[in-house]
Amino acid sequence: MGGSIFRLVLFLNVVLVQLAFAAPLADDDEWEYYDCGPSTKSLPKYSSRTSSKVAVSSVSTRRPDTSSYSLSATSRLTSLSSSAVQTASSTVKPQTSGGRPLWFQDTLTFDWVTVKHLYKETAANLCDSSFYYCPEADHLVPEHHILVRDVRQKLSPAVPNLDVNNIFVAFANGPPPSQVSQRSDHPVERSMIAPQTKKLQTNKFYANFFLGSQASATFTHPYSVAWAKGSGILKSYGLAISHIERSQVAYGPGDPVQYLINPIGIQSITLSASELNITTQLTMDSLDAFSANVNLLPRVGAPPAITFPLVQGMGFVTAVYSSSTPRVESSISFTKITYLGRVASGSTYKYQAKLADGTSWNVYVTTSQSGYPVNSFTLTGARVLQGAPGFQGFIQVAKVPLSGSTDAETIYDGAAGAYPVAATISGSVSGTAGTYKLAWTKHGVANRTLLMFALPHHVQSLASGTVTDIKLQTTTKGIATGVIGDSWTLTEPNLPIDIGFAPWSPTHGSVDKVSAAATRLINEAGEGELSQDMGAQSNLNSMYYSGKALAKFAAIIYAVHDVADNATLAISGLERLKTAFNVFVRNKQILPLVYESSWGGAVSSGTYQTGDSGLDFGNTYYNDHHFHYGYFVYAAAIIGYLDPSWLDAGSNKAWVNMLVRDYSNSVTDDTYFPFSRSFDWYHGHSWAKGLFESGDGKDEESSSEDTLSTYAIKMWGRTINDKSLEARGNLMLAIQARSLHNYFLYTSDNTIQPANFIGNKVSGIVSTQSPSYHLHHHPAVNYTELKQ
Repeated sequence: MGGSIFRLVLFLNVVLVQLAFAAPLADDDEWEYYDCGPSTKSLPKYSSRTSSKVAVSSVSTRRPDTSSYSLSATSRLTSLSSSAVQTASSTVKPQTSGGRPLWFQDTLTFDWVTVKHLYKETAANLCDSSFYYCPEADHLVPEHHILVRDVRQKLSPAVPNLDVNNIFVAFANGPPPSQVSQRSDHPVERSMIAPQTKKLQTNKFYANFFLGSQASATFTHPYSVAWAKGSGILKSYGLAISHIERSQVAYGPGDPVQYLINPIGIQSITLSASELNITTQLTMDSLDAFSANVNLLPRVGAPPAITFPLVQGMGFVTAVYSSSTPRVESSISFTKITYLGRVASGSTYKYQAKLADGTSWNVYVTTSQSGYPVNSFTLTGARVLQGAPGFQGFIQVAKVPLSGSTDAETIYDGAAGAYPVAATISGSVSGTAGTYKLAWTKHGVANRTLLMFALPHHVQSLASGTVTDIKLQTTTKGIATGVIGDSWTLTEPNLPIDIGFAPWSPTHGSVDKVSAAATRLINEAGEGELSQDMGAQSNLNSMYYSGKALAKFAAIIYAVHDVADNATLAISGLERLKTAFNVFVRNKQILPLVYESSWGGAVSSGTYQTGDSGLDFGNTYYNDHHFHYGYFVYAAAIIGYLDPSWLDAGSNKAWVNMLVRDYSNSVTDDTYFPFSRSFDWYHGHSWAKGLFESGDGKDEESSSEDTLSTYAIKMWGRTINDKSLEARGNLMLAIQARSLHNYFLYTSDNTIQPANFIGNKVSGIVSTQSPSYHLHHHPAVNYTELKQ
């Protein structure tokens, strides 16, 4: 974010108009508050003798009167009726939205504001039955002298205590706003993907299987898998499986080292079939957030010979055969194959394969065929274990840990025969605690419980599931630990519910009051910054840089308004910020957004116009959407916080919701956007890479902007009063804090990355294949600490 995190303390649906009776009030004077009592048709009327320090007792959702109200600089306001204020001159008309008054400068119907005037005179009743809260007043000054000042930080109410049973509910639906044009094509064709009702994922772990050559690796952790596609010693067309030990890692130069590389292309075990050859085609189906199916067809149009259900953290690599001839291959070569008999009642048989590199792999064969010939696999040469033709069933492969596990064989044997095909997530929040649950759809032997691998941040927060002593190294996420369970429940006990818009730190909490000297500096800086041309700085040919500019000005306006108490300067800046933001809502920026239905998302039209896939960091190809759009959502949250009327004006709210749906949708059945495009609920952070093939798999460079995009969701949820959205943002922030501490930001006792790398303290890029200290766009210059 490059600055402080800000705190919001917001009570909705309360009208507070306070007329102070000193002439003039100094900036450090205390404001006085009045309680008009419960909202009834006949409000009690107070005189100037009423205590000026009582607390507001309750809130109201009553709709204010929309008749015209008048203010006068000289007339005495007395004998006021409940229908109107009767004076002469300067008439203003309150506007309403959602049952509460809208905020603007020259009216009394403000949402939680104060009005300061310059005269001390006898108070007159100004209560109106249309309002919950009514001030006592006399002699309003000319409207040009009315200063609107937010009193939220003065009241310092308690942080909202959210209790949400389901954080995965829709916060918006329907098509994008009409000003965003739609088209059905995309530069990256949806080839080799079967039709499906759910919108397709663009940034998930398996994307290499439908992009480019289709031969780059996919990392399920702890294993990586890749279509061999005729490569390697065997020229196989099956699915190659690899697992890398820390001893195989190569290191870059420097002390600490600048990067580490896990070798790729090692085909330890390949699951194939005799029917697969140069005519083989790879297709995909059932693409979800946590899983997808990879199918290997002998030829175009043929049914699959093998289907591989790929699920993040799967304990076994599973190949489901359909009347084909199975082959278990190794480019390293087998030194010994041992048949170990049946491990599950009636159907699952075990082999153990020892390879020339000293590793051991268990191979489990499960079939429902009657009369299946036991021990039917035979070693052909040193590299191929051949099964009988017409096989109906599935083969599972797992690597035996090199050391540290005394029960690995028993655990593997007990879990073999069952495999996951999909996963669902659910979540809830209660106060400062959040819980989320990963549950897998299981196939195979029904009475077998799944073995799944947990990453370190899972193990730290795991509340259910049986942790085993099976541990395997991952490429970038430390040690993966085997956990027995068809579902996991994970808890985060310290949600950041007290973080709002105001500056915040773990030790001091939110800071909503600063010294006079700091206030003076904020105002001086604000005057200079807010005098700049917001439109020129924000209307660029990049959603990324445009969003950063709007977010910068929004943060400044908040600081001037809420921290420095300079409403006059803040209001002036806010109006110009709304004008600059409106360019994007109307979709009139240099490169407008377009909704494309092929993949399902709001993308820059730039690549359609220029053919440049890298324009705006690849936005059209779904790169970095959470970085780009998170800035807009954050800016909108501040605008809506300061001016609630803006939310319901035109399509402002719908346009911002579209951006949130694009990068962080909360539901799986949205017909326009996929579920959680950017944030990976298994890894605990987002992936930035979209529709680009990559030998390193998915990656993320800027963990700070990842966090900002989530923080923006939380604050947008609070601004629009969507408790589920705010609660989801809180839980995601807590998960991110845990994940980033493990994988991106390194203390001296970090055990995830090698000891010779953690001295960098931060990563520049973390991919699914390797971490690096450098950045994409500054490989030779050390900007890494600034980025993270």
